[in-house]
Amino acid sequence: MLEPIPNSQQWERGPRIVAIGGGTGLSTMLRGLKNYTRNLTAVVTVADDGGGSGMLRRDMGMPPPGDIRHCMESLANVEPIMQRLLTYRFTEGALAGQSFGNLILAALNGVTGSFEEAVSQMSQVLAITGRVIPVTSADVQLEAVFENGTRVVGESKIYDFKKQQDCRIHHVALIPERPRALPSALEAIREADLILLGPGSLYTSVIPNLLVEGVPEAIAQSDALKIYVCNIMTQDGETEGYTAGDHLEALMNHGAPGLVDLCLANSAPVQAGLVERYRAEDAVPLAVDRERVAAMGLELVERPVASEGGNFARHDPDKLAAAVLEIYRQRAVRIFRGKERYIIEE
Repeated sequence: MLEPIPNSQQWERGPRIVAIGGGTGLSTMLRGLKNYTRNLTAVVTVADDGGGSGMLRRDMGMPPPGDIRHCMESLANVEPIMQRLLTYRFTEGALAGQSFGNLILAALNGVTGSFEEAVSQMSQVLAITGRVIPVTSADVQLEAVFENGTRVVGESKIYDFKKQQDCRIHHVALIPERPRALPSALEAIREADLILLGPGSLYTSVIPNLLVEGVPEAIAQSDALKIYVCNIMTQDGETEGYTAGDHLEALMNHGAPGLVDLCLANSAPVQAGLVERYRAEDAVPLAVDRERVAAMGLELVERPVASEGGNFARHDPDKLAAAVLEIYRQRAVRIFRGKERYIIEE
């Protein structure tokens, strides 16, 4: 049963949700969640070093803006022309491939002298629902270490390197190790009623946030309901052959005990044509190994949250948000301990 869209008063007083990750998966989920609560915070990785974001990172010495921008686009409340401008990519000249939204963030970074403040100012310009917070302000690189002992530094290099090595990723790390989290990110996690990890690239979008000092501990210590949202498909060059249990095991190995309470997986079939196309790219619908998830002591919920159309196998923003809120409301009770607070019902 889909949760009804709340009225304005319910929306204002909606649960405090923190969504942690990066990339297309996170921004897709935010697009649906913003209809249910204004108290929404995205904590976003800054380990990207490819594409237009990588160019700005190298040329201007700023954190990569791409994943941040995607989240703000999803949460923005602006006129259609502004939405088109944010997503516009230049096709010619020195700016070819660069996003206009990235350039706005780069300009604000120069004006304010702080990437965190640049994100805050752009959030105001776009009148976004909730907040978008970089997980750290440190200049970090992502390193992947493979099961055969080889390693590569640079998020954008992991795909090709993994294909060459033809073995699984053993773990990833940040360079420098354990950078400081932004205090606002930790505060949002501590105050959350609901914490969501994923969906998104396991090793390059979700896990990098868990490698920042204080983040996995803050999640584990929280009384909030903690949900891992599984991807629809495995990912070529990152998680070929992985099951839902493999994803969860990787999360636990990089995080802390108590990181996840519940795993939300898609139960809807992926269109046959899409399955064939993805299979040609070494990607398949994610297998849900129910007994293994149960053995981990985690609850598993399966819902039809995949998009029914389009050229990619992705989550439907509205179905995913409705499923998440339905799960949350079934498992939480409102109590008072000096202030209004949601906790998990034992």
